[in-house]
Amino acid sequence: MSRRANYALCEFQQHLGPAADSLDVPWAEYTGNSTDPVSFNIPTSSSADPYVEMQVFDVEDFNHEIVVNGEPLSGFDIAPDEGWQLWMDTIAPERLHLGENTIQFRRNTDSKDAFVVGSVTVHWTEPVE
Repeated sequence: MSRRANYALCEFQQHLGPAADSLDVPWAEYTGNSTDPVSFNIPTSSSADPYVEMQVFDVEDFNHEIVVNGEPLSGFDIAPDEGWQLWMDTIAPERLHLGENTIQFRRNTDSKDAFVVGSVTVHWTEPVE
């Protein structure tokens, strides 16, 4: 069976942090300890090889979480670094399902870290019909 790549672009532009003034990013919406969940659609029940690429700004802590369909991904999800960065993390194939799915970012509340989640792309492969 042939497969093709597919993806969903999820826009966040949300600032996570202990306070609204914890990072000077007036262009990003302050949302506290988690982003709003963003929905994306998977058009097949046979998705495989999923991963997420995220554009993040000014991350200082390893212990923030990416949550897909209400379940955190395993391991550390976002590596710390200054300025804008692009990171990738794998998603367990059983996490995605046909129809509406959600992705969300949660800040480690034991940290004083503040950062921005910009654009996020969820990738998967699907059968060619």
